[in-house]
Parts: sequence; structure tokens; C-alpha cells
Amino acid sequence: MGKGPYSVLLYYIYSPIENVVEYRDLHHQYCIDNHILGRIIVSPEGLNGTVSGLVEDCEKYMAWVKSDPRFANIDFKVENHHTHAFTKLYVRIKKEIVHSELPVNPLERTGKHLEPKEFKEIIKNDPNVVLVDMRSNYEHSIGKFKGAITFDMENLRDLPSHIQEIEHLKDKKVITYCTGGIKCEKASAYLLSQGFTDVYQLHGGIIKYGLEEGGEDFDGKCYVFDNRLTTDVNTTNPEVISKCHVCGTTCDRMVNCANPDCNEHVPICEKCGWELEGACSVTCKENPRKRPYDGTGYYAKTIEGYKPEIAFRTRKNTKHLHIVEDLGLQ
Repeated sequence: MGKGPYSVLLYYIYSPIENVVEYRDLHHQYCIDNHILGRIIVSPEGLNGTVSGLVEDCEKYMAWVKSDPRFANIDFKVENHHTHAFTKLYVRIKKEIVHSELPVNPLERTGKHLEPKEFKEIIKNDPNVVLVDMRSNYEHSIGKFKGAITFDMENLRDLPSHIQEIEHLKDKKVITYCTGGIKCEKASAYLLSQGFTDVYQLHGGIIKYGLEEGGEDFDGKCYVFDNRLTTDVNTTNPEVISKCHVCGTTCDRMVNCANPDCNEHVPICEKCGWELEGACSVTCKENPRKRPYDGTGYYAKTIEGYKPEIAFRTRKNTKHLHIVEDLGLQ
């Protein structure tokens, strides 16, 4: 997680927001004025974002967010980067700050929070602890904690269909984890609602654990939702656990398939990446819609002529339509 002139911030907070339209507009304008890019969700249940900017701009942004009493206790995970981790700015209104459709409220009941230091001590000293990864399959394919249980699910809303896989662990000490902690708020609450009796969650997720405790026993890399695709976590005992999707060699280089009709996220080594021009197979390489490959395996949406302030004005002009659509009120 080296040094650089830019910061990448990951954060969330469950804190009710009544004036979602006004706050979305206010937040978007602040980001425009202070050169912040990224993805931010404003919801009646709280705030969730991943953004990037110059270190000093991010410092101001964090102070500004925390100056709102509703978000005074927000926990920012801060990584350094050599440039912006985003090419656009999105500040959107959604029903949930993380899409789950789980019938739970983390403000009423959720798993006990473990700070990274506590988490490290427990997984080292308690043989009865069970770690459960609450991320999607393509995320844990590139990195996960040693011995953790994973699910073959595409989205957190699929969790109920996988509960039977861990029903036999209802009386164990179960610790859930995810990238930044947000999925675990609802996932751990859901486990409690299903009869699990001793449920914990890694507060701040994998990212905070890496920043504060060196990421020990996290194998591979952590998938992130920006143009980095992955970030290093373990500086203590790193181990690569993934293999190239094409040739099978050991590889932790994540690529988004260049064929937009496929768009799979898979590990592909440097050699196969160039040979297949960023595609995950010969078939995808031959697709006429294949995107140009620049060696990164990341494809931002078309940004020619994009300016955050123009996008903001466009959304404001149609904001009532967007609010209706985003909150499912049509």
C-alpha cells in the first residue's frame, strides 16, 4: 500500500438521511469544487463511498463529511496511490448503501465489531473461530483469509440461498469479513436472525486490517472497486492463491475481460493478457466488440468530454425522475 500524492478513501456509515435529494446535491457539488472523483451512494439508511483525490483534497473531504453530526463517527480507510483511482464522479441515491435485500437493520442488531488488533488475536488463539467471507466469488478467488469459508455467490442478496452451507456452525464463534466492512453489517445481522448465536464482524474489513495490522494470514490480493482492481494487503506472510485463468500458472493479476459481452473478472498473467489482447479466451478475443487492451485490464466507461459539473447539472434537471427510479417508487 505504498506512498503517493493521491489518497483512495473507502468508507460507509449507517446513519439515517431524511433529505436525500438535497444532501446528494450538496455532496456532489462539494466533490466538484474539491476535485474528488469516485462512487458515492446516498441512501435513507446512510452513506457509502469510494473516492480518490490529492492527499490534501482528501484530508479536507474527510473533515467536511465528519463535520455533519450524522457522520461524525464515520471511519475512513485511507490508502496511498500514484494517481486518481477513478475517472468519473458518481453521487447517486439508492434504497440501500449496499445492495442486499436482506430483511435486517444493522442499527437495531448486528454482529459484534472486532477491531483489527482484536481480530488478529482471536484468529491466532481461538481454534473454535470460523471465518466466513461475505464477498462475491470473483473477489475471494483472488484473495481471502487462510481457512475462511467462501460462497459461490454473485451478490450479497444471494446469501440466504447459501445459509444451509454453514447451518452446522450455528453454535460456533463466527466472524464475517468483507472488503471494507459494509457488507458484514447486514450479513452478520442476517446470521443472527437465522439462529447463529455468537456472531462477530471485522470492523473496517480487509483494508483496515491490512493498514493497521499488516494483513497477516490474508492470502492473495484484495479486490477493489476502482481502476486498481486489486490492492496489496499482506506485508507479513503473503501468498499467491490464484492461477491464470488461461494457462494455469500462479498469478494474482486481476483482469476485466476485454469482451464487454463477457466482462468476467478473472486472474490472467501478463503473457496471456497480451497474447489474448485482454480477453479471457480466444472466443472473447475474436469478438468484434472487444475493447482495446492497454495492459491493465481495467475499462472505464467512455469519458471523452466528461465533466463532473455537466453530469451534475444533467442529473439535477431530471433529479425527480432519478429519485423515483433509484428508490423503486415508480
